[in-house]
Amino acid sequence: MNEQALTVREAIIGRRSIKKFNGQPVDRADLLQIIDDAVWAPNHQNREPWRLIVACGKELQRLHELLRNTTIPEWRTLPEEEVEKRMQKFTTPGGYVFVVVPEDPRQKERLEDFAAACALIQNMMLLAWDYGIGSCWKTPEFLDNPTFREKLGVKLGERIVGMVQFGYFDELPKGKERKKSDEIVTFFGSHEDENEE
Repeated sequence: MNEQALTVREAIIGRRSIKKFNGQPVDRADLLQIIDDAVWAPNHQNREPWRLIVACGKELQRLHELLRNTTIPEWRTLPEEEVEKRMQKFTTPGGYVFVVVPEDPRQKERLEDFAAACALIQNMMLLAWDYGIGSCWKTPEFLDNPTFREKLGVKLGERIVGMVQFGYFDELPKGKERKKSDEIVTFFGSHEDENEE
């Protein structure tokens, strides 16, 4: 149950991408509640184009095996400690969500669906942060591996937008400074003013 109740601003500014999870499992009910709330992300024509493949609890062992077989194909020839060390980045998160969207042949709809899925991911990460659960949105190359896609249950004509790891952590990473509005904003019409000088 969520007892933090951060403000939207606190969640946005305070959230960090967590790379070092402590191995504590994420409760299935919490993860599903996060998803139930995150689906209120803006999406064009209310298509809700996403489909989520979730692993937490009992599914994690099989997912770990798939990740091992995909990312360390030579794992059988390596010392067990080496495999364990290389797998740590996959075995310490307490839950996974793979966000999948259709690859609409129409460019406009395809881009809209991708953007909507990105908004859903941001919602999940902010909501998780409010629960005290860290997250990290990853897009490793192996998401496009045909064998990985097939074993994950991704269908032809679908795209994995991202693999989001969820979990608990012992150390909060420092925030990196972001650009301010005076560095990224151009007011409409200002380029015309410059041309007139």
